[in-house]
Amino acid sequence: MATASLASGTGKAADDREPFAAFLTDDATIKTLNPVASELGWSTERIQSGGIANAVRSLSVMTSPEFLIVDLSESTDARADINALAEVCEPGTVVLAVGKENDVGLYRDLINSGIQDYMVKPVTAEILRDAISSAQAALQGPASMEDAGASSQAHKVAVVIGARGGVGASTLATSISWILAHELDRHVAELDLDVHFGTSALTFDLEPGRGLCDALENPGRVDGLFIDRAMIKESEKFSILGAEAPVTEPLNPDPAALAHLLTELKNGFEVVVIDCPRGVVTNHPHLLQEVTDIIIVADLSLAATRDTIRLLSFAQEAAPSANLILIISKVAPGMNNEVTQRDFETSVERKADWIIPLDTKSALISAKKGKSMPQAAKGSKPVRAYRELAERILGVSKKEAKTPIWAKIIAATKK
Repeated sequence: MATASLASGTGKAADDREPFAAFLTDDATIKTLNPVASELGWSTERIQSGGIANAVRSLSVMTSPEFLIVDLSESTDARADINALAEVCEPGTVVLAVGKENDVGLYRDLINSGIQDYMVKPVTAEILRDAISSAQAALQGPASMEDAGASSQAHKVAVVIGARGGVGASTLATSISWILAHELDRHVAELDLDVHFGTSALTFDLEPGRGLCDALENPGRVDGLFIDRAMIKESEKFSILGAEAPVTEPLNPDPAALAHLLTELKNGFEVVVIDCPRGVVTNHPHLLQEVTDIIIVADLSLAATRDTIRLLSFAQEAAPSANLILIISKVAPGMNNEVTQRDFETSVERKADWIIPLDTKSALISAKKGKSMPQAAKGSKPVRAYRELAERILGVSKKEAKTPIWAKIIAATKK
């Protein structure tokens, strides 16, 4: 559980943390945990009576341990108590929870809040060992991901911006993200910055949780482990960070919070795809300075033509070194559009890199199945264009992307 640093306290420095602490409400669970802690070389003196309320009080005046086990059995509002715990824990603390309530909704809420695991009482020694083992793996996970990202030759950040609403920018973002992960074998994060109406998680029939809102409101909590817990995993190699914030709660992120979040995502993934509403990118132009590819999506309407001109100029000024890609989407062959392709390209003073045809049938199948278009209609014309775009972002073909290094060496020796 990645949480905010202590605002005050007289405990040890963060680099001299205890490896473990537990706050439990019943003797049976304490008795079960004692031998497990001893096996791991942890001091059983760190197992204290009292549940999460005692944990919050204690950790407000001392440095939090690397591993923390808390008991929610006496909690009247587990979700609120976990949020209170988050405020007093150091970044990187892994939290395991135990409790009496066997409820799937509670479990999901706790996991989305950053809890590593929730165990329903009575717990056995074997259950505790398994949970701690998984927690240890999670503690090592962010460092491993960072090493993998640092060594990757395909460390890319692509931002997708729709010139107008409804031009298909979000469909494109989710499609290329899925292709990059599933077909081009990269570890991919999709960041959906439409915090109120984003559809990235919805495309895959997933619940986005509050991870993105927490990251933007409390940037001090964000580290590799927070990212690992806050993101929704579509698969082993594809994760999504989004939100469905109440429309009555405006969110105006600090530029530093966005920059910090993007840095953590870049550390943890080979490719980051940002689905960015145009209003967000114009309010936070510094985002473009961090990206390798800027993808502007438009349709053949008069309004989109005007706004594409403005966005192209804005992007070139904000990120002159980024690879700028222009997409004309939802083009219906044989039908009259407000603007012809020729007039559009003349007005924006550049050729479109891809023309993506309108395919309402594939879009409908995708929506009904709760899958991205590459999953639901992999042979369709839009998906072929998305696939080419994903390969361009990496700078490789599908065959090259998945060729093992040993095969390349053998091929080179035969020349």
